[in-house]
Amino acid sequence: MLVEIKKLIKRYNGVLAVDQVDLGIREGEIFGLLGPNGAGKTSLINTLLGLVQMNGGSMKIFGKPLPDSELEVKKDLGVVPQEVAIYEDLTAYENVAFFGKLYGIKPSNLKEQVQEALSFTGLWEKKGEFPSKFSGGMKRRLNIACAIVHRPRLIVMDEPTVGIDPQSRNHILDSVRQLNRDGATVLYTSHYMEEVEALCTRIAIMDQGKVIARGTREELKELVAGEEKVHLKLTEAIPDSNERLGKLQQVPGVLHYHVADDTVTVTSNRESQDLSAIIEAVTSVGGSIKSVDIEKPTLETVFLTLTGKRLRD
Repeated sequence: MLVEIKKLIKRYNGVLAVDQVDLGIREGEIFGLLGPNGAGKTSLINTLLGLVQMNGGSMKIFGKPLPDSELEVKKDLGVVPQEVAIYEDLTAYENVAFFGKLYGIKPSNLKEQVQEALSFTGLWEKKGEFPSKFSGGMKRRLNIACAIVHRPRLIVMDEPTVGIDPQSRNHILDSVRQLNRDGATVLYTSHYMEEVEALCTRIAIMDQGKVIARGTREELKELVAGEEKVHLKLTEAIPDSNERLGKLQQVPGVLHYHVADDTVTVTSNRESQDLSAIIEAVTSVGGSIKSVDIEKPTLETVFLTLTGKRLRD
């Protein structure tokens, strides 16, 4: 484990923001942290980064205990905060060089690593320009360049694609994948479920200060995948179909069905898996099947079921 968090507690003025959280992040993975607003994600991250003090529990990064080894750990830690943290009165090159110096990069290596970071984020040609002229997406990419100039082993990315255009967003997602392929471990938070599904190898869901679920995408879907829906599109609508399709209720595992024009939607227990019997019951009253679409649970379904909220609420 690159990151080990055990029984972590964080309070603000008596309010419990992080409640006995256990979390482990393995070296070489992209780990997603999800939760509705107020779930405790930011408090957890700020405590891990040493921005606020924990009130209980223990944390280790790279096997080194925090806060005792905080300065040593931060040399190999990169942070992309939710709010863009760059200097508008410094050029792109000067911004990255400034953060490189803070991380202790040797002067003999600084120029090479600044060029590497700016080239990686697609900003080398803009090195002499000021961020005040940049789009929101370019500022986000410059923020990433500042966070990776020292080639960190662990990168914490807190909402790195908020409020940017689709092209810059795709560039950032590709950058995250490449950083991971190059050996970096990434802790990634987002309000865009599709990003987490596309990027993350494992995911933890927080709510009310606790981690309420964790695992791979498929493992999380298994937690709430008690039902599945089958949409059967017919070649033509069946007259009086709701009455004539009564045989569906006799199929083991079928919970209920709904008819809309030429489409029959059947909800059944996932364990039943009796698709042939469902098709037979529908076609027995006339018409034929044009297409069959099986709707599986999504990560958004899991999140909504566990927290009672959508991710962007």
